[in-house]
Amino acid sequence: MKYMLATTLVVASLGIPVLAAADAEHKMVTGSAAVKWGAPPPGLPAGAKFAVIDGDPAATGPVTVRLQMPAGYKIAPHWHPSDEHVTVLSGSIALGMGDAPDAAHMTTLRAGGYVVAPAKMHHYASSKNGATIQIHLMGPFGITYVNPADDPSHAAAK
Repeated sequence: MKYMLATTLVVASLGIPVLAAADAEHKMVTGSAAVKWGAPPPGLPAGAKFAVIDGDPAATGPVTVRLQMPAGYKIAPHWHPSDEHVTVLSGSIALGMGDAPDAAHMTTLRAGGYVVAPAKMHHYASSKNGATIQIHLMGPFGITYVNPADDPSHAAAK
């Protein structure tokens, strides 16, 4: 019994530095008021709000971000270098696959909906009434538009 208690205390004491290191690397969001919203990165259309929940979108490794899309927001056909795991937190979004937007072939995801967009899959999105989505991916984040003229970062550079 004493041996088990001593082993438990040693194991527990070893875990404390690990937990402290995890706290330094990862964030804790205690509620929606704690989310720090800003402008989206240049590769996304203006008008949305963007928040980094965890990780660094510019670095290698796991990343979690949120995108708050206003009513009427659209993202032209594009692809990413890594899988995107998308969860709809509020509102609804419509998603389609392919090189050209086609409203007849879009699927609507409502709050609680989830989808994985595999790496390099051509897809597009819109939100008729607005939505907040959470995206998990492996960084670095990248977005390549099927039609380079659709890339909002090109318009911002002009």
